Amino acid sequence: MIEAVKFWNEPNNKSHWDPILDPEWRIYAEMVKMAAEAVKAENPGILRVLGGISPIDPFFIQRLTNYGALENLDAVAVHGFPLDWNLWQIHEWPAKIAEIEAVTPLPVWVTEVGISSFGAEEVQEFGLQRTAELLMGRVARAHWYSLYDLPRTWEATTRHREAEGSSYYRHFHMGLLREDGSPKLSLKHFSDYTPEFGICQWFHFEDPRLDDAINWLRKLGVKRLRTGLSWADWLRPNAEVWFDHVMKKLEEFDLTVTFCFTPESKGIQPHHTSPPQNIEEFADFCVTMMRRYA
Repeated sequence: MIEAVKFWNEPNNKSHWDPILDPEWRIYAEMVKMAAEAVKAENPGILRVLGGISPIDPFFIQRLTNYGALENLDAVAVHGFPLDWNLWQIHEWPAKIAEIEAVTPLPVWVTEVGISSFGAEEVQEFGLQRTAELLMGRVARAHWYSLYDLPRTWEATTRHREAEGSSYYRHFHMGLLREDGSPKLSLKHFSDYTPEFGICQWFHFEDPRLDDAINWLRKLGVKRLRTGLSWADWLRPNAEVWFDHVMKKLEEFDLTVTFCFTPESKGIQPHHTSPPQNIEEFADFCVTMMRRYA
């Protein structure tokens, strides 16, 4: 069941939204305003959430507030990875939440938080336990990223291999499960924090892990699941069949669904991070997904 929808993913991160094409985020703000109004008109009972920001930046929230982009939203979301990419320590989580609360009356959700096992599984084990201590009871929603490691044969298209060095490769080791589905040390602790603690797991187009993922989510007692419906994927051949299959399989969970990724043919530039040429088409996609799955 869809509980909430998010408009884009990490809009203040160049891996997901091109700041050269939209340097003041005016296009993004207008797109969110239009999409939120459209979703609210279609189904006012579904929570509407700003795409999770990374880095956690109160000035970005203030900018969007000034543009009027938050007027029809029910929450804002943040993403944090303090042991891998962020320039702050894990114990600062409550302070980072407070920074955002200081600039908006909307509730703050943490829709991605994770620790890579790139250096050692024991680091991830500690990070999971400490993160849960800091966030449970502090925010209304927290989603661990992720259930599975990213397969090494898949390019992390939202990262920059040439520029990031070891940071790029950390992205492949964020799961509670290894690529082959075997458990890491941290897995045995996760059910201590469910159902309050959720999972964020993106499913690629025709992802072969879907059924196994659902079985693991059930074993772990997960009720809240965050995933995405890609606008770019929606234009693929047989997309309706795949989307229907995924959403039917996931209907037992309380879903937070992210609408994101510009089709190459729809962008100002032919890339998934590009602002669309026509923001009404993104709003139309959001409404189509609502009518079909909410």
